Amino acid sequence: MKKVIFTEKAPAAIGPYSQAIEANGMVFMSGQIPVDPSTGSFVEGGIAEQTTQVFENIKNVLAEAGLTTANIVKTTVFLADMSLFAEMNEVYAKYFDGAFPARSAVAVKGLPKGALVEIECIVVK
Repeated sequence: MKKVIFTEKAPAAIGPYSQAIEANGMVFMSGQIPVDPSTGSFVEGGIAEQTTQVFENIKNVLAEAGLTTANIVKTTVFLADMSLFAEMNEVYAKYFDGAFPARSAVAVKGLPKGALVEIECIVVK
């Protein structure tokens, strides 16, 4: 059985998908982009600010499921350009306390709404 995870403290889905789905003790989180849920707009700034907002959105979805970033076992980071990797990585590292999840990071041709970064997660309870 699967359970839909939804919070108003993260951007609503912009298509036919859920923020996250819980199934069999795992949570599969859709990609989060740097939209501030209180304004519905991108945060101002560059990749550091966008990565920070993405993680705040991730934390809020996880909190709705009763979890934290410590429960994340795998992330996939999508970047608008690999030249953004080092700065994204600096912010990314701050959201974990040394037990880093497995990760893939790829550059893509484009991201929703012109975002510089999108991150999806697989999480265990």
